This record gives sequence, structure tokens and C-alpha cells, in this order.
Amino acid sequence: MGRLENKVAYITGVARGQGRAHAVRMAREGADIVGIDIAGDMPGVPYDSATTDDLAETKALVEAEGRTAHLRQGDVRDLDGLKALAAQAVDQFGGLDIVVANAGICIPATWDESTPKMFQDTMDINVTGVWNTVMATAPHLVSRGGGSIVLISSSAGKKMQPFMVHYTASKHAVTGMTRAFAAELGKHSIRVNSVHPGAVMSPMGSGSMRERIAQTAESYPRLAPMNSSMLQQWAAECDEIANVVAFLASDESKFMTAEHVTIDGGAQYF
Repeated sequence: MGRLENKVAYITGVARGQGRAHAVRMAREGADIVGIDIAGDMPGVPYDSATTDDLAETKALVEAEGRTAHLRQGDVRDLDGLKALAAQAVDQFGGLDIVVANAGICIPATWDESTPKMFQDTMDINVTGVWNTVMATAPHLVSRGGGSIVLISSSAGKKMQPFMVHYTASKHAVTGMTRAFAAELGKHSIRVNSVHPGAVMSPMGSGSMRERIAQTAESYPRLAPMNSSMLQQWAAECDEIANVVAFLASDESKFMTAEHVTIDGGAQYF
């Protein structure tokens, strides 16, 4: 029996990368998966956008683990849409037990290259989108009698990420939300923890993302190596992040809440 047998997990940004890894790992542990992803063009980001084919592939991978996947296109900026999906999940599966607020964007830019739109888009998705996700799902965890919420922040939410003022600000906000939601939802036996990946081998590194990071680093090379891993492995695999998220979703971490778990090879202390 898996650690999440007969649980129901709601995951945002589920089409690929870390979101897909969370879905497949939780399915392998016995959970049915409810998920949402914009699965469409994201103007302004330097990496390739997720597609409906990516979303369909995640569904197939979950089903290959013997679990049910209820996935659809949607935007975490749409609170009503997130609420509707949560209601559908409760109708189909009987309730929700786990929430993973994973959806987010990252746009490298020096402070003087940043634009109001870049800042607003980052905040709308990375901050308001996370808040929307919790607000849409937490009432169902309350009805269930408890559960686990995992917010995906970043090492930029504990230390900082150079040449990304907007991203750093958004991920620090997620860290704060973790503590605040944990304090109030503890009354209902709901745990809220955050996960803080450093560099990750995911599709977010596609397109011109690496080139863009290198370009911003040229503006002040002294900052470029500050988030380097202490290990020989320079970046995590998506599955390595999913391992920690599955642990936080399970009863193995049942006395952990308001905690911030970093997976960055020690880079936060470098």
C-alpha cells in the first residue's frame, strides 16, 4: 500500500516539469490526481510554454500508475475556475486531502530592465495564484477533517535570486503565506509547508532561458555564482523535488507545519 492510498491531490501547473513529477509520484503512492494548467502560450516568459499535449501526457502517466486523473486547462489567476475544479473533484472523488500550489513563472531581468507588466504578471501568478489555490481548496480540506497543503516557493524565497527582483519578491511572499495559513488552518488539522527548490532540470530551462540568465549575470558578474550548489550535482531533477512533496503530503510528516524545506544542494548557505 502506498503512503497516499485513497487520497485525492489537487495540483496546479500540472502539465509538465515539477507539477507532472508531483502528480506521477503521488499517483504511484496511491492518490487520485486533480490538476490544472494554463497549457497555452505565456507571453513574456523566455522558455517554451506548456501545451495541451503536455497536459494529456501527464494524464496518461497518472493513469499508467493505476490512478484516476481529472485534469483541465485553466489559469490560477481565475479564482472561480479553481473553485469550480475543486467542486468537481469533490463530486467525483468525495473530497480533497492534499493541495500542491506549484504553478509559477520566472522571468530573468536586471532591476532596471524590469517592467510594470513583468512585475504584475509575476505577482499575479506566483502570489495571487497561490492564494487563490489555497482559498479554493482549503474549505474542502476543512470538511474532510484535515489534510496537507504544500506551497512551492524557491530558494529565492529564503535567500534571493540575483537579477530577479520580481521573482524573489513573489517567492518571499509565498514563504510568508505558508506561515500565515499554517497558523490559522492548524485549527482544522491542516498542515501547510513550503518547498524551496534551487536550480531544477525542467522545461523552464528551455527556449532562451539559460541565455537570458547569462545575459543578466553579465551586468554584475560578482553575483552570478552566489546560488551555487555545494555538491557535485548542480541542479535537482524534478523527481527529487517530488520525493519531498510526497513526504510532506503523507502522514510521515504529520507533525510538521509552517516549515520551509529547501532542496538546493546547500546553495542557500553558499
